[in-house]
Parts: sequence; structure tokens; C-alpha cells
Amino acid sequence: MKAGYAPKNSSDTAIAVAAMSLPDLFRQRCQKTPDAVAYRQFDRLAGIWRGYTWQEVGNEVSRWRNALRRTAMQPGDRVALWMANSVAWVCCEQAALAEGLVVVPLYARDNPENLTYILNDCSCSLLVVDHSEQWGQLLDCGQKMTALQRVICLQETDESVNLDILQSAVQWLPGKQPEEPVPGTELNIQAHDPATIVYTSGTTGLPKGVMLSHANILSNCRAVLDVHPARPDDIFLSFLPLSHSFERTVGYYIPMMAGCCIAYCRSIQELAEDLQVIQPTVLISVPRIFEKISARIQEQLNEKGKMAQLLFAAAVKIGYRRFLTDRARTQARITDRLFWPVLKRLVADKILRRFGGRLRLAVTGGAPLQVELSRQFIGLGLPLVQGYGLTEAAPVVSANHEHDNRPESVGPPLPGVEIRLNEEGELQVKSPGVMLGYWNNEEQTRESLDSEGWLKTGDIARVEDGYIYIIGRSKEILVTSTGEKIAPVPLEMTLEQHPLIEQAMVVGEGKPYIIALLSLDVKAWQQQATGLGLDPNSAEALHDPTARSTVLATVSGRLHKFPASAQIRGVVLTTEKWSIDNGLLTPTLKLIRNRIATRYAMDIESVYQQHHGRARTTT
Repeated sequence: MKAGYAPKNSSDTAIAVAAMSLPDLFRQRCQKTPDAVAYRQFDRLAGIWRGYTWQEVGNEVSRWRNALRRTAMQPGDRVALWMANSVAWVCCEQAALAEGLVVVPLYARDNPENLTYILNDCSCSLLVVDHSEQWGQLLDCGQKMTALQRVICLQETDESVNLDILQSAVQWLPGKQPEEPVPGTELNIQAHDPATIVYTSGTTGLPKGVMLSHANILSNCRAVLDVHPARPDDIFLSFLPLSHSFERTVGYYIPMMAGCCIAYCRSIQELAEDLQVIQPTVLISVPRIFEKISARIQEQLNEKGKMAQLLFAAAVKIGYRRFLTDRARTQARITDRLFWPVLKRLVADKILRRFGGRLRLAVTGGAPLQVELSRQFIGLGLPLVQGYGLTEAAPVVSANHEHDNRPESVGPPLPGVEIRLNEEGELQVKSPGVMLGYWNNEEQTRESLDSEGWLKTGDIARVEDGYIYIIGRSKEILVTSTGEKIAPVPLEMTLEQHPLIEQAMVVGEGKPYIIALLSLDVKAWQQQATGLGLDPNSAEALHDPTARSTVLATVSGRLHKFPASAQIRGVVLTTEKWSIDNGLLTPTLKLIRNRIATRYAMDIESVYQQHHGRARTTT
């Protein structure tokens, strides 16, 4: 892809071509459609949803810029945003970018120790938070912030929190920014200037700061719009954190480029209700959301009985068969054409109404989506496509096309994206979206980027007919003592489809076979344990040999499609939930495998010793 590349299907080609920086993109959008509604957000005090036009947001950004100029920060200085998705996030970020500052987004649910590391690593000068309690959490972790000079707090403060602990700390509340617009001329921001540093989750070590330029992000927006053009009347419902590159590019900058409206979800807990109110036409999500919806559907089907289950299964089966015939452009079976209208009315339409009833496109990324889950929703008529990317590529690398959707794959590369596989099968990427490098980490940059600009993704893949199929992370591939190579993620995803299992992690590096650590659903475990005559509230019940063998037998049937080497031979049971708070999940909800393995090291070794003992007794 060359500079100036224009998406052939973009709803606003002029802006897509002309924008040379992210603030330039925002400025052009405000000029082109000043009176169109840019954002919707719920006002909890008034109890209503409010709309904000591009002109209104532009005016607020100007006030923010004036306020930022009074801090005497210089272009290139870093400003961190520890905020929930909101119009305020947009205004602060756009103002910082327009002033040549480098934005560092922080995950709202990240732990204070991790956040402090990031603030120090990027020598952040300014931190913006929603409320003063967040600043108190950073202070309580006991780590010094060596470069931080100012804190901006958007809400009324708790007087018990000492914001003045920084020598030159500043606090601004809503409405206290200068009223006058920013004075002076626009800064000359270049396309290849750094725009943001996005810290990766750090599943195997400390987070790394991915440096992305304005050109990196804009080129990715244009390429995505070429595959999935947005429409000016589209409404996006944003609930993934804007600190996530996937949401920031696809759910924030792309709607800006196309002139769409974004509504900010009140919270994940209120997502189901907000889908009904907002009725989005485009939904950007991660697999976990679809997993939760599917689990809820199955729970309700179990309550309704056999007939409801049979109707649901028939709707999915016939609907997916229709999807395949549509993709192949062949004629559907006569029976499918007869039964589908009834099943659509009785089953599919009711499910689709849970998404608001107007979705024309649902995109999932950030993690693999279970194939059976994908087929289920597609069979019900949800226009669901899967893509693939990584922060280092700004972030989208590939995406399925709506009219040639292959759910088992992550689609073909975007326009302008080159791919190749090395001898080990690792996917490598070259595109205008590939990062500038890792902040303050030349060694890691050299390891990930070669001299020709090829990015090593760390993902093992195969390519068929131009479509990419991800097998697993190279660092996560388990090699047993027998030499078998096993990708744990597909096994874990399959296990987690069982109602008994909330979370799963497969282990077995250097062992003769693999076993699974299973975090159980408390309600389902109580029923299981009671049925075995065990006390479900006793920790000993989780170690009971009968309980382990019963759970193993229950879940092993799920893995019958996998080869013999990928069969689970033992289980470790727990009701502890692996979370961000206890340090076992990253902010993007990925397993921190080494920490989980360390936490359950004794239990894991116990399972292997028991199996080894039985094997010796048998021989």
C-alpha cells in the first residue's frame, strides 16, 4: 500500500485520502459534517442518552488544547489516559495528538503495579484519570513515578487523596478548562511522527511499548474500509476499552473516517440493555462476549425443555447450510427453503433481537473464536466475521469478507499487507501498519523486526487459497517428552464450551502427556459434587480422585475430534477464578500461563505422580 492509498469502497474517500495525521482526520471530519451526531453517551445524573455533534466535540477539543498548552509540555512528551470509554477520552486524546503529544492509553482494570511500570517506562509527564481514587491506588502500590509531573482528574475529588504529592500536580475539574479556543496556528505534524505508545499485555514478561505513527494507524483504517466499508448512517456500540488497539482503530478511528456515530456502552454489565436501546448496525467484539451470550442461550434452552432445544438445533443446522449454499452461490435444498421461514420466525429472529435487531456486521478479533460458536451464530443469521491482528501491526492484518466468509480462518490479508511463513510455520507480516518499534527497547525491536521490515508475529499459521488459519502461539506450543507438538488454545476453547468449566489451561511441556487445569463454574460444580456425595464447599472435594475422574470423563468427550496426542489424561480442579485482580489474566483477558502454572505447581505434579504410580503398578 502506498501513501495516499484510497479505499475503493470508502463512504468518504476524500477524507480517507487527504488525512495525513490523526488530528488532521478529526479536523476534516468536523469541517465536513459539523452538525452530524458523532457520539452518544449516557448521562447518569439526568438519566438520559445525550448526543454530541462533531462541532460540539471539536469545540471541546479546542478547550482541551488550550489547557494542555498551559502545562508547557513539548511535542513528543507522553500523556497517559487512564479513563473509561467516553467523549472526554476522545477530547483529551484528540487535543493531545493535535499538540504533538504521544498518547499512552492505559487499561481501566489494570493493576497499579503494572500501570506504574508503564508510566515510568515511557517517562510519562501527564496522567489523566476519571476520579481521584485511581490516583490513590497508584500511590498505595508504593512505587515511585519518576517522571510524572501532573495529574488531571475529571470528577470531583476525594479530599482524603493527596493529589498534591507531586510537586507541580495540577487538578482540573469539568468546566474548568479555558473557555477560549486554542490560539496560534496548527502544529506541523508529520505522518510518520509517533502518535501513540500502546503497551502489550505481557503474558510472558514485562509489557512492551509498541510505537505507532499516524501513518501506521491511518493506513490500517483505509485497508479495513476497503474490505468492510462503513456507512454514514452506521451506529457503532463501543464497549471494548479504547486502550485496546482493536477497538481504537476499528471502533474509533474508522467511524471517524467514515462519518459514523459511536455510542459508548454504560458498562459490560449493562451491555444487553444498551444493545436494545442503541440498536447498533456494527458491533466490534471479542469472542468472550459471544461465548457468554451462547452460554446464556443454552441455559435458557435447558430450562425450556427438549422441544426448544430441537428447534434451536434445527435452526442452526439449516441456517448454516443456507449460509454455505449462499457462499457457494448454489441452490438451497427444497426442505431448507420450506422450513427456514418458520425456524427464522420461531428461533433466529428472537436471538438476533438480543443484538438490537439492526446489526448488518459483527466483527470479532483479539482472540480466536471457537469454530462451532461461529457456525452457531452465523447459522442463526448473525453477519459475523473473524479477523486477525496484533498491536504491532496497528492492528488488523486480515479479515474475512462478508460475502466469502470462512469461519475456520481469520480471512485473507488486507490490501497492502504482505504475509509469509518461515520454516517453523511462523506468520510474518509486512505492511504500512507495522510499528516503528518498541519504546526504549532496541534489542526486542531487532528480534521482532528484520532489516526488510518483516514483523515476526509469534503465531504459527497455515495459508490455504490465500486465507490464513492460525494454529497457535509459537511460545505456547507444548512439546511433550514423546516429541508431539500440541497447540493448547483450541483444546482450551473446546473445554470452556462445557457448562462445568469457566476457564481452562492445558499443560504438559516435557511430560509424556497433557493434563488440564480447570476453573469450574461454582453452580455447576455444586451440583456435580453433591451428586458424588461430596461437600462442594470443601477444598478437599476438588482433590477427590472420584471427582477428578468424573470430571475428566465428562469433559474428555468434547475432545474426540482431536488426535490421540491431544487427549487430556488428567485434571486439576479449582473454583478460583483467574482474573486481572489476582494477576493471572492480562488486561486483555489472556492467560498468564507461567503464573497459573506456578500457582498450581504442586497440584500439577501430584496428578503426574499419581498417573506415574498407577503406570508402575500396572507394569
